[in-house]
Amino acid sequence: MTTDIWSWVHDTHRQLAESGQHRLADALVEIAGHAVEGRNEQLDAMYPEALASARALGLPWVEVFLRHWRLQNLLNKRYQGEAAMSEAVSLLEFAHREETASCPQSVCAVQDFTICHANIDGPGYVPERLAVLEETLERVEPARACFDCLSREYADTLEDDGRPADALTHLDRAQTRIRAAGEQVSLSFAHSRASALHRLGRHQDALDAYDTAEHAYVAAGNRLDDDDRRKLAVGRALQFAALGRTGPALELLPAVEEADRYPDIRHRWTAAVELLVAAGEFPNDAALGARLAGWAGELDLAGSHRPCLVLALAAGRLALARGAREVALILARTGERKLGQLRRTDGVAEQVAALRAAAEALPHPELPVPASELPQWLAENRPEPETGADLLAAALAAADAPDTVLVLNLAGALGTLGHARAVTELLWAQLELDPGSDYLTGMLGELLIDAEDGDGVDRLVDRLSAAPADAHWLRARWAAAQGRWAEVGEQCAAVLAHEPDALNTRRLAASAATRRGDHAEAQRLYQDLLEHALDPAEAGEDEQHRTVQTPDLWHLITAATANRDWPAVRAAGARLGIEFDQDSGPVDEEWQLIEIRAPRHNGTTVDLPALRTGPATARVLPVLGDDHDLNHGDVVVFAPALLNDHPEPGEEESWHPVFEHLTLLDPAGFTTYWIDGCCPDDDTWYALRGALQEAGYAVWAYSGDQYRITDPHHEGETLPGVYAALGVPPTASAKEADALLTDLTAAWPHPLAWPALAEAAGADLTRHRETIDAYDL
Repeated sequence: MTTDIWSWVHDTHRQLAESGQHRLADALVEIAGHAVEGRNEQLDAMYPEALASARALGLPWVEVFLRHWRLQNLLNKRYQGEAAMSEAVSLLEFAHREETASCPQSVCAVQDFTICHANIDGPGYVPERLAVLEETLERVEPARACFDCLSREYADTLEDDGRPADALTHLDRAQTRIRAAGEQVSLSFAHSRASALHRLGRHQDALDAYDTAEHAYVAAGNRLDDDDRRKLAVGRALQFAALGRTGPALELLPAVEEADRYPDIRHRWTAAVELLVAAGEFPNDAALGARLAGWAGELDLAGSHRPCLVLALAAGRLALARGAREVALILARTGERKLGQLRRTDGVAEQVAALRAAAEALPHPELPVPASELPQWLAENRPEPETGADLLAAALAAADAPDTVLVLNLAGALGTLGHARAVTELLWAQLELDPGSDYLTGMLGELLIDAEDGDGVDRLVDRLSAAPADAHWLRARWAAAQGRWAEVGEQCAAVLAHEPDALNTRRLAASAATRRGDHAEAQRLYQDLLEHALDPAEAGEDEQHRTVQTPDLWHLITAATANRDWPAVRAAGARLGIEFDQDSGPVDEEWQLIEIRAPRHNGTTVDLPALRTGPATARVLPVLGDDHDLNHGDVVVFAPALLNDHPEPGEEESWHPVFEHLTLLDPAGFTTYWIDGCCPDDDTWYALRGALQEAGYAVWAYSGDQYRITDPHHEGETLPGVYAALGVPPTASAKEADALLTDLTAAWPHPLAWPALAEAAGADLTRHRETIDAYDL
């Protein structure tokens, strides 16, 4: 059995590529990088297809690998707890079946299982974590990377048990065994060591551990990536802050936007900031409080109860220091709720009680005006959000019965401060007292949708049984937020059955039809919308909400273009003041250079240069590879919304508008082959490109001046290289393309190589292989 996981990945990737499973092969080598670097969107985009392919092909080892790295992302980068537990349990079982037990990645399912429990309640699950880790470590050789990972996880468990000295001893022993096996510990080992040292109060030793580990890592020929640098920076910032060296701490502390984007550094970031605030070197303002509250809310939704509690306590202490009474009370309530979800509360229960007592001891503010006038006073004076929240809470506490206007104002203030759950609870309670308030149901619906609270949406829909149009509208918006576009159409149709003049319902239904690719239905809905709307010149003051809007006309143009309904395109264009070159027929003109934002197969997007040929169409210019569904010459339909900002003064000439690719209208049928080799002088290259374009081909160079290749005739010297895509039109065969390219480059002193084209043409590959070897392409 192969014990080196990455050798197995390399071999499996090659086998998949040779068998034509290129998408799965790419996913195999890319998913770990996406997981570790926190490229969540790319991972989420590629994972379902890759997993389905692995299962369809009967590749259980590949399935274990894919599922493990996705779990690593969910657990370490998104800090999921109970939200990931079912998958962690399922993978542990799957990884220990007969067909997967020998997979080099299967043991990592144990680590996933223990990390998931740590996220839920690390101290509460110490016995179970230690037991499964001890059993697994006994059967893993120290030379394997898994031994490093599991040893770190074991040390983290000891720390959660309040035994940092034992954790440090365990790490020392594990490192000795790893080195004795001829291997080096990972860079991540330094974080576990520094964590134990930090808890022991040995902050300088923790800094030394980081320095030693980084030096050894780089000396071994490795390069720090962004994830490494980010974690080292925040780890060092925490130690410097603990030592009172605030200057280096502030210099190293990642920007709050980075902590926002990468949840795995938030706990150390917050700990460092709390120390810096205490030293008077970091602003303890409402913006910081809102940020921490939002992070705690994310952990709450993910079922990561212990990390949520730890963060809520830190945020609560900072709120007390600001004198933010209502915010501190909310955080105390969060802590009390989290205590009920933990198995072990020693140490933290006392902290929550202290937070509650200190928050209640803060004075109630005096109202500047009577409670009924407070919303108007707040609107005119615009105090800090936390001050406003305290005033509103005091007004509500003094009232005989909660006033809906005051509740809505408090909800708005708390929402600004990041306390979405508290707002939801406040609105539910008030809805019991004021069930007929449209404002309450509207705000609550928005919050439930934003929080992805499907049970809450169902509960609110049940309360709207007397207003079926409102109930269907809420379900339509909930389905849209979840991307269930067919359901959106059904719910919107139900709304229109009760309220035939609802314009926003038609807009949402049309948008859903577009997302489904049903452009005929989208066009019908936009035309119907325009018929129900009024022209601005005809609308009275109370009818302005029913006037024609410019975006509606643009969306109509887009849908009609996708349907090739050119009369409708021209009619809507005329209402926008667009002048066309021709009065009839397809719109195919030359307007301007733009960029089309199109998806790649790996889940990322790319902005492609294109020539705009009409109000909603563009012709793709570059020759593209097989990671795109588009290619040179394809005519696409794009959405009307501009995706980039307008240019700054002086940048107008280099600026191009960017639009989202919607659908392919007319494929040009080009096939891509790659050319590699020595780049000739500009005149020769332009002559080649011109000759190919005259013959109906397309060429797009991807290499720049930095691309250099080996000079086989002068040892140690290099030549300028060119790596370009050749687009072969559907009217030419691979054999014709190979012959033309051979003829056009026959007199060149340095040959180019195009092995894939030569192979497709049935030509001899010898020359191309020799060129690749000689020039080290």
